[in-house]
Amino acid sequence: MICLGFEGTAHTVGVGIATSEGEILANEKEVYQPDEGGIHPREAAQSHSDNVKEVLDKAVNKANIEPEDIDLISFSQGPGLGSCLRTAATSARALAVWLEVPIIGVNHCISHIEIGRFTENVNDPVTLYVSGGNTQVIAYDSSRYRIFGETLDVAIGNCLDTFARRVGIPHPGGPRLEELAKKSENLIDLPYSVKGMDLSFSGLLTEALRKYEKGASLEDLAYSIQENTFAALVEVTERAVAHTKKDEVMLVGGVAANQRLRQMLDLMSEEHDADFYVPPMEFCADNGAMIAWNGLLAYGAGKRQEIGETRIRQRWRTDEVRVPWRSD
Repeated sequence: MICLGFEGTAHTVGVGIATSEGEILANEKEVYQPDEGGIHPREAAQSHSDNVKEVLDKAVNKANIEPEDIDLISFSQGPGLGSCLRTAATSARALAVWLEVPIIGVNHCISHIEIGRFTENVNDPVTLYVSGGNTQVIAYDSSRYRIFGETLDVAIGNCLDTFARRVGIPHPGGPRLEELAKKSENLIDLPYSVKGMDLSFSGLLTEALRKYEKGASLEDLAYSIQENTFAALVEVTERAVAHTKKDEVMLVGGVAANQRLRQMLDLMSEEHDADFYVPPMEFCADNGAMIAWNGLLAYGAGKRQEIGETRIRQRWRTDEVRVPWRSD
């Protein structure tokens, strides 16, 4: 079976093609880059609408298939920015109706986990999912992915990008802050906020901006922001590992590109005799292949949807989804 998946939750419109035999045939995308500031949802959606046909054509050509070879359409039904989600969903519905094939909406967060499990041959990890819009520590139990900890305000990627934007660093700010952080080892005192198993980054963001206005160097602040936020992320992940007694840890999402975060998680995993995994960045960043693969898993486990059931779910939580393709 061949599934074509549409990703469109935020800045990326992606089309991936996967087979039920475990082949990724194509994974094409176009990323919206704002002229200034962060992501503007309407502009991002318009960019997706302008580019989705070209991305689709590239994916089909890369996979070397004909449209009639496609057996299933999947799309990111949520969570995400409403206007972007609607653009991807509309494209998916139109293609499914034209091809007269089934359509399935999948959860974006769970798709990140499943493509990681697939590419890295991971069985049952504690997953740290970090991106611009999401920060969650997740592990599977009793037919669902359970959230063991999450951000109470801004996601880690948004925190990094917002700070960068406010100090004049263009979007995306996270990679540029990582480079600045490598030039310092001067730890500035910033709020460290772990509340039970949850995290809060808004206070740290406010204080970092205040100290920048008072003359603190960007290198010192970038280093201090990373050390504080990443230590909090690793602390909550470590608690989840200790509680679940799982022996695998996986890092997914766009912020997984950060080498310092990888280093800290790898060290923690080693101390708990757990194996540490990070999927290739092609699959850590938002992409259509993960949507196609999750669609195949869901369809193979018996999930079916009518067109009328494919409305977007902008705040669709990870732990609201039954996961019938995994067994306890």
